[in-house]
Amino acid sequence: MSLEETPEYRKRKRTSHAKSEPCTTCANTGEECVYGTEAVPSARVSGMLDGKASSQYHTSPTAIISPSTINVGHRPDSPGDHMSNATLSAFHASTTESILAWPHFDDFPSLRKDHSLSVFHLESSRAPLAPRATTVHPYASRSEIDRVVQSFQRNVNFWYPTMSVAQAAEVQVHIAAGMFADSVKSCLALLVMALGCTSELVRSYEEHEDPDSDELELRSHRCAMGQLYFDCAFKKIYLAQAECTIPAPRHTKALTPSDYSSIFFAFLQRPLQAWSFIHATAAKCRLLLAYNPPDANLAEQECLRRIFWSCYILESDYLAELSALPQTGIADIESSVPLPGEFQTHLSQNDEEQSSLYFLACISMRRLLNRVHNLLYARDTGVAFDNHQFPSVVAELAHQLEEWKDLLPPPFQFAVDLRPLACTAGAFLRQRYLTCKSVIYRPYLTWALSMTATATVDNFPPQLFEGCQVCLEACWLHAQNLRSYPHTVLVDTWICSLSYD
Repeated sequence: MSLEETPEYRKRKRTSHAKSEPCTTCANTGEECVYGTEAVPSARVSGMLDGKASSQYHTSPTAIISPSTINVGHRPDSPGDHMSNATLSAFHASTTESILAWPHFDDFPSLRKDHSLSVFHLESSRAPLAPRATTVHPYASRSEIDRVVQSFQRNVNFWYPTMSVAQAAEVQVHIAAGMFADSVKSCLALLVMALGCTSELVRSYEEHEDPDSDELELRSHRCAMGQLYFDCAFKKIYLAQAECTIPAPRHTKALTPSDYSSIFFAFLQRPLQAWSFIHATAAKCRLLLAYNPPDANLAEQECLRRIFWSCYILESDYLAELSALPQTGIADIESSVPLPGEFQTHLSQNDEEQSSLYFLACISMRRLLNRVHNLLYARDTGVAFDNHQFPSVVAELAHQLEEWKDLLPPPFQFAVDLRPLACTAGAFLRQRYLTCKSVIYRPYLTWALSMTATATVDNFPPQLFEGCQVCLEACWLHAQNLRSYPHTVLVDTWICSLSYD
């Protein structure tokens, strides 16, 4: 391993700008600035990650893995090629379908009555999204344009901060001019308006739990306008997909429409369509990163890397439930791509810093989740069903999860309880934390269920009780804290529905 590949080198490289000038939040609170760092260190698990990377699958690659299909005597610790610790293994055993296939649920047929077909087949059998016949572009006043773009900035561009202030200003001017030619610029402007209208809609869900008739009518209008803008943009999306030129300003503008299309399809709860655009965007990201011109504009390169990380999060979220989806390979190179750095995405310096810190928190959580899936539930190397091996792995992963929580910036910190949080970004991160915790401790549940046939509960070891309690408490807290958080409603509704259907 070269010096450049070591975690210590990457960490120093990524934090060089943070050490010279702390962010506003840390400067005000006196905290040590960790802006741009890896929230979860990976050095301690590097040994565990040197497992055998299987390139062969069972006869049926989409066969569901359950405790009954695992050889408990198997010890997947033979030396082999290095496996990336932030790569989500294909055909892993932690999908909702895999859990429903556990033999322990054979006595509860009602759990499976609506799951005679796989999730993929249910989604692929849905009617296609019907395009509108009209080609008339919607009109909006300047004040409406400003309001919608600001909503986009406060929401989508806060969660996935890939659009600069300059680009947002160009969008406002382009929409106000009302000249929607067949161009990538028009496609991008219409998508920003679509996501801005959608952002206003999801904010309404959060702010008005008991809406009156006027609010319901306003919601209907915002939803219709969002879909109308998206329909107009989607008729031009082929222009962005066909753009493969290397000059930086052109290739990032061509990438962004595809990225935003995937987010809008996520809002429509169309996971296969969302994945297809994530896949296309990620593949082009890999291409452009591989052929990076030496004279590339620094801001455009930062934009490209941020789109890469956005794809990394979104792709991993879908692979967590549809494990047989072909992967783009971006997870294979994530350790070589710098984490988000300085980029002017908001007019307010505080908003810009909060957005970047939130993005970093989401990236590091997604990396940890992938690490959990890989170590515990990978098809041929996961140890979740090996009662001799998984406790030590669970303990290490749980330690990393607590480190992630402890390193969150003050605005996003949370208590693990039922108290509401004023910061919706912090509330969303708490939900991610609870999800990760339940997945980490899930092997204790399978262990307990497997013992019920041969032993009484009185004979269960104390660590088994404790592990089951942690897992079930995390699940319960996650369910109790589930709210109409804008980030959840716009992007994660389909994924959450699999957990609570």
